[in-house]
Amino acid sequence: MLSPVRRFKAGDTIEDVCRACKVDRLHTVVAADNNGAPLRVICDYCRSEHNYRGGPRDAIGTASQHGASPVRAARAPDAASAFPLVSDHERSAPIMTPGEPAVDLEMLLRRVIREETGLTPVVPADKWRGGALVLRPGKSGVQEKSWPIETFFHKVVMLRNRLRTLEQQLNGADIPDGLKVRLQGYITGCYGSLTSFNVLFAEEDDQFKGAGE
Repeated sequence: MLSPVRRFKAGDTIEDVCRACKVDRLHTVVAADNNGAPLRVICDYCRSEHNYRGGPRDAIGTASQHGASPVRAARAPDAASAFPLVSDHERSAPIMTPGEPAVDLEMLLRRVIREETGLTPVVPADKWRGGALVLRPGKSGVQEKSWPIETFFHKVVMLRNRLRTLEQQLNGADIPDGLKVRLQGYITGCYGSLTSFNVLFAEEDDQFKGAGE
């Protein structure tokens, strides 16, 4: 059964092959037709505007193999869209809509900053997707607690991103070198303490790296 086709409107975010960057990027929809299909988009990274090209390369290739339209394939949920670079969990203020089309400035700024600093959307390893994190009490008769792995993984990724941002801010701070080294040591220690969660990540480059790695 096909997933419901999402209807897009100006200001929505969608993934597409950027004409200028030549890679898959997150874009903002500039114009859509009456059926909600995107027509024009603007790259959130380089700000180039172009016709919608059918979605990310992987989605287009999969669509061609199965005879589906590229637009439909681009709208199908995948791991990258389920674990985006930014999410509403981080929102600190209501959506800002200074004009039409409405633009979510906070999420746009968060995404641009993270892409510029080298952060990318992170996905969990295949074996964990759809799973659950279960806390089982050692005391009999006490109900266990469980959460979707996706919820827990999102929190781990947010913690990792904030540690990386903190590290970048520290490296650029105008403070004595001795203090900078000491604070960097604390951050590295945090990375080391979190390496147990590396088993959740699909890509090694996304994992936590301790002092000995």
